[in-house]
Amino acid sequence: DFVLVTGLGKTYTKADLLEEARSKRAVYEHQEDSGRKVRVWGDTAVVTALLWAKGTEDGKAFDYKLWFSDTYVRTPTGWRYVFAQASTRLPATP
Repeated sequence: DFVLVTGLGKTYTKADLLEEARSKRAVYEHQEDSGRKVRVWGDTAVVTALLWAKGTEDGKAFDYKLWFSDTYVRTPTGWRYVFAQASTRLPATP
């Protein structure tokens, strides 16, 4: 199981995200993370970083930054991506 929780409290499953990608509502021109930190505790790893995303959604331009955390769990078959949380979009900086 996988779940993403956005900064506005909306949740997405893996199936939701795959459907969103198939719909091509959002087209990313640029997506880059910075300040990435990885922390591992036993069979759990958490990645945090600042994401910059730029593109269009439903034909409208977007350009924003937000913080995210991704959680992975080690299983007998390898690492599984199980949980993600994103902040609200940060205010634009001049």
